Amino acid sequence: MSVNLPLDTYRFLLEQVQAAIFVVQEHCLVYVNPNLKQLFGYLPEDDLYGMEAAELTAPDYRDYVRQQVQARVEGVPGHVYEIECIRKDGTQFSAQVRGVRIELPNGVADLVTLHDVSDIKRATRMAQSRAQLLNNAEELARIGSAEMDLATGAMTLSSGMFNIFGETPSDATVTREWLLSRVPVADRPYVQAISEGVSPGEILEFQHRIMHTDGSLRTVLHRGLAEADAQGQVVRSVTILQDITEQRAAEQRLDTLANTDEITGLRNRNALSEKLDTVLREAQRKEVQVAVIGIQIGQLKLVSESLGKVGGNLLLAAVAGRLQESLDSNDMLAHFGNGEFTVLLARDEPMDEALARQLAAAWMDALGVPLMVGDNEIKVTCGMGIALFPQHGQEPEELLHHVQAATYHADALGSNQICVFSVDMQSKAVTRLALESGLRRALERNEFELYYQPKLDLVSGAVVGAEALLQWHASGQPLGARTAFLDVAEETGLIVPIGEWVLRSLCEQSLAWQRLGLAPGRVAMNLSARQLLQPDIVQRIQTILAETGLESRYLGLEITEGVLLGERAHVTRVLGELKAMGIEISLEDFGTGYSNLSYLRTLPIDVVKVDRSFVHDVTAASQDVSITRAIITMAHSLQMKVLAEGVETEGQLALLIANHCDQMQGHYFSTSIPADAMAEVLRQGRQLPEHLLLRRTHQRTLLLVDDEDNIVASLKRLLRRDGYNVVTANSGAQGLQRLAEHAVDVIVSDQRMPGMTGVEFLRRAKELYPETVRMVLSGYTELQSITDAINEGAIYKFLTKPWDDERLRGHIAEAFSHKEMADENSRLGRAVIVANQELSAVNERLQTLLAEQREQISRESNSLVVAREVLDLIPTAIVGLDLAGMVAFVNADAEALFGSAALLLGRDADEVLSPALLQVWRQADGTYYDLQFAAQAYRVVCRVIGEESHSRGKLLVLTPAGPGLSVV
Repeated sequence: MSVNLPLDTYRFLLEQVQAAIFVVQEHCLVYVNPNLKQLFGYLPEDDLYGMEAAELTAPDYRDYVRQQVQARVEGVPGHVYEIECIRKDGTQFSAQVRGVRIELPNGVADLVTLHDVSDIKRATRMAQSRAQLLNNAEELARIGSAEMDLATGAMTLSSGMFNIFGETPSDATVTREWLLSRVPVADRPYVQAISEGVSPGEILEFQHRIMHTDGSLRTVLHRGLAEADAQGQVVRSVTILQDITEQRAAEQRLDTLANTDEITGLRNRNALSEKLDTVLREAQRKEVQVAVIGIQIGQLKLVSESLGKVGGNLLLAAVAGRLQESLDSNDMLAHFGNGEFTVLLARDEPMDEALARQLAAAWMDALGVPLMVGDNEIKVTCGMGIALFPQHGQEPEELLHHVQAATYHADALGSNQICVFSVDMQSKAVTRLALESGLRRALERNEFELYYQPKLDLVSGAVVGAEALLQWHASGQPLGARTAFLDVAEETGLIVPIGEWVLRSLCEQSLAWQRLGLAPGRVAMNLSARQLLQPDIVQRIQTILAETGLESRYLGLEITEGVLLGERAHVTRVLGELKAMGIEISLEDFGTGYSNLSYLRTLPIDVVKVDRSFVHDVTAASQDVSITRAIITMAHSLQMKVLAEGVETEGQLALLIANHCDQMQGHYFSTSIPADAMAEVLRQGRQLPEHLLLRRTHQRTLLLVDDEDNIVASLKRLLRRDGYNVVTANSGAQGLQRLAEHAVDVIVSDQRMPGMTGVEFLRRAKELYPETVRMVLSGYTELQSITDAINEGAIYKFLTKPWDDERLRGHIAEAFSHKEMADENSRLGRAVIVANQELSAVNERLQTLLAEQREQISRESNSLVVAREVLDLIPTAIVGLDLAGMVAFVNADAEALFGSAALLLGRDADEVLSPALLQVWRQADGTYYDLQFAAQAYRVVCRVIGEESHSRGKLLVLTPAGPGLSVV
C-alpha cells in the first residue's frame, strides 16, 4: 500500500534524518539537508544550490566523484566507497558515501547519503597500531598468548604464540590438543595436570619444554589463569608462554663461571666450599674424619716472568691435569687462583692424618716428574698443607682457612714440604689478618706520614729533589709488621687508595714548600705494579695534579724492574703518557731484577736508580767497580741520568763522582726525615762537601805517593812553585784514601813500597779513577811489570830516580795538559748528551701536543657533523643569523618552509622573513610568540647565541602550533 504524503512532510522527514543527504543533478547540488550543512561547517542560511558536488571533496578525489555520479545517473548500480571531504574552513574529514539513481520531474538525479567516518578510521588505525605494538612486544619478549572458550573449545592464538613454536601465524581453528602436541610426550601429563588444575582467580606459573618446528627443544615459562561466570563455572582460560631458553642457558653459563676456574677448568673456591659443607654434614652424621689438602705451586711466578702470563696459565693447566690423574671419583680438586690448589678427600675408606700424608706425598712425587710447558721442560716444586675435620675445624670456611695457613707454612719452609695444621700457624695468620685490618683503617685514623730523603746533584752538590717514603704510625702493631706493611697493601689492593693518599699529600707538601719560598725540586714517589696496571692511572694522576694545583714538572714517579715484566704494552703506553705530561720517570733498584736492556731502551725512562748493592767504596773489588761503571755508562748511552741509592760513606761518594754518576741519595747526606726537617734542609741550602764535587774549573791537584818522607818532602818543595795543590801519601792504601778525599788529576808514585807496589796501586787507581793520569817515579826498574802496566794503560809514563828537576816539572806539566784536554772532551760529551736529552724531550712533547691537537680537531669535526644531523632531524624550523642579519644556517624544516638552503644562505633577514618574524628577530628576548606564517600557526622564539664563543648571532625557531592555539 502506498501512502501519498504532502511534499512538506517528505522534506521534513529528510531534514530529520541523522545523515548528510544531498541530490545531484548535472553534477550540481539541487538539494542538501541541514545535516550536510552542519557536517561541512556551513550556516543554515548558506545557499549551496548550484555548487558542484565535487567541490565538497578533496582535490585528489574530485574526478573520481564525478565518475561515480555519472555512472549512477547512467544506470550503473551504486556501491559504498570512502572519500576525503573538505569543510568550509578547509579542514578535511573522511566520509563514507552511497548514491542511488532517482527520477525527478525535471530529469534523472543522484540521491547521495554521506557519513563522517573519521572517528571510526582513527579508532581502526589505533587498534591496528596497538595490535602491531602487541605483536612487537611479543616478539621482543619472546611471548605468546592463547585464549580458550571452554564452552565451544575454540582457541585463539596470538602471532607470538605461533612464533614460539616456529609455526606460521594462521586464522585456522586451533584446539587444546594442538598445543599439547607441541609438548614432549614425557612432559605432557605433567603440563596437562597443572594447566587443568588452576582455580578461578589464581595464576599458575611453571616451566616446561616444548618442541620447535626445527626439531629443537625449548624451555618456556608457562603462566595461566581461569575466568568464571556468575555461577562460578570456569568459562574461559588464558595461557601465556615465554621462551626462556636463552635465559636458562645464560643462567647455566653464569653458574659455571661462578663455580669454575677459568684457567684450569677446575671447580673454584665457591664450588668446593658448597660441596665441603655437604660432606662435613654427612661426616658428622657418620662420625668420620674428612681431610682437605692444600697445594701451593712454587714455579708459577718464575714461569710467568720468563714465559709470560700465557706460560703461567699453561703450567697451571698441566699441574691440574697431573693431579686429576690420581683423584678418586668422590674427591674434588679446585683451583683458588695464583697456583693454589685444594683437594677435598671425600672417600669411602676411613680417613686419618697418616693416609692424608701418604696421598699428599704421592701427589708430590707425581708433580716431581717434569711437565712440558710449550717447548720448555718445567720441574715443579710445591708446598702442601693438611687440615682434618673435626679436629682442625667444624665449618667449611674454618677448615679452608686452616688448610691455607698450613700450606703457606709449608711453602715458607722450602721446596716440597708437607705440614699438618697447628695452632701456631693460626697465630701467624691472625697476625697477618690484624695487619691487614689495621691497614684498612689506617687512612681513616690518619696514621700515615710522609718522610722525605733528599736527592743531590753530584756536580753542584745542591738538593735537586726528594723521594717521599711512607711511614705508618700504627698503634698496637709490632715493628716488623710496620716495616712490611707495603707488601700486604700490594697483595690486598689497599696500595691503590694508599698510593692516591701519598700522591695527594706529596703534591700538597711540595706546594707548601714553594709558598714558603723554598725550592724542593722534583719530589718522587714509588708507583707499585698494581697501581701502574690500573686502566685509568693516568687520569687519576692528572686529576690529583689538577685538584692540588701542582705543576707536573715538580713530580717524579719511580717504578721497580718487576713492573716491567707484566703488561708491557700497557706499561709502555702509560709511562709514555706520564712522561709527555712532564713527569720524570725513574727506574728503581736497577740491576737487581730481570729487565731486558733491549726492552729498557724502548721505555720512556729519565733516571736509572742504581741499587745500593752496586754502590761501592775504594776498598771494593775491581770487578764490582767495573759493574757500577758499566751501569752508569750504559744509562748515559741511553740518554738517561743515573742516581745512586744508599750512599753511606765519603769513599762511596767519591767513587761515584769519579765515574760521573749524576745524582745520589743516602745516609751520607741525610736519612729520610719529616717534612719540617726537609724544609729546614732546603732553607739552610745544605750541600755536599766542596772538595768532593766535580767543578767546571778547579785547582790542579797532584798526588805524590812514596814510602820515603824525604823524597816526598823534596818533590813537594820542587813542584809547589808550579801552583799545584800537592797531596801526599806514604803507601798505596793511603793513596787510595787520598783519592777518595780529593779530586786528583795526576798521580806520581814510587814503585817499591811495602804492602802494595806502585804498579799495583796505579792499576787499582785506574779501575777506580780511570780519568787520572798516572806516572811511576822509581830508581828500581822491574821491566816486565812496568811494561805490562804501560801496555794495560795503567801507567802514562815511567820516570827514573834520581830525576832532573826541570825535566820532571816538564813531564808533570804535560800530564796536567793531557788530563785537562781529556776532561774538556768528557765535558763536551756530557753536554752533547744533555742537549740530546733535552731535544728528545722537547720532540716528544711536541709530538704529544700535535697528536692531542689532531684528536681535538677530529672530535670537534665529528661534533659539528653530529650537531648538523641533530638539527636537521628536529621537527622544527631553525634559522641562524649573524649579528648583521645575514642568514648563516637553515635546517631541513626551515628549507621546506622558506626555500632551499642554497637560495637562503647569505641573504639578509629582510629578504627572507615576514614583518612579524623580523620583529621577533630584532627583539631576540627569548619570549615565545604565536604567529601565522605560510597558512600555518607557529610558536616562534628568537635567542642570542655564542656569548661564550667567537661566533655570535641569533637563532630563530619556529615550532608548529598545536590545535586550539590562538594566532595573532
